[in-house]
Amino acid sequence: MCARPPDAGRSPVHERYAHRVTELERFPSAARPIRPRRRRDRRGRGVRGLLLPPDVPAYATRGDRFDDFVLDAVEHLDHRWSAELAEVEFAVEDVPPVAVTDEEIPLARYQPATGKGRSGTPRRIVVYRRPIEARAVDSEDLAELVLDAIIHEVAEMMGVDPAVIDPEGHGWGDED
Repeated sequence: MCARPPDAGRSPVHERYAHRVTELERFPSAARPIRPRRRRDRRGRGVRGLLLPPDVPAYATRGDRFDDFVLDAVEHLDHRWSAELAEVEFAVEDVPPVAVTDEEIPLARYQPATGKGRSGTPRRIVVYRRPIEARAVDSEDLAELVLDAIIHEVAEMMGVDPAVIDPEGHGWGDED
């Protein structure tokens, strides 16, 4: 084997730039992450952006709108029954549990408080979104059905007639 001198066989260009090359430049993967290659969007089938910006009202999902209807109904009742509803927790679930054996699918359910302190659960009214949405014709009807379901469960919780809870009626009991 023949050992060549360190400068043998190098071009003048190499000599000119040899002092600029560092260890990281010889191994680019150690210096900076490799960027993924961009693929071309052929025939318009690529990833598309948002159709609506998040701050537009149409961006809200059906679940978000339903939650707003529940909050509106609770706010409507809170003006008159704030002391009675102070310790009540309102929740929304998509469908009632399978263990429900009633003939009719419930629209909402009152769950009394269990236990005391941290281990107990507070009084809770659960509103079921899908059964109510299935019965509603439009958004106005949906808002009224949500209010009716909550009025019915608050009346059951307090042991009074639903007409006492909401004397204005708002659709409760006036079905023809």
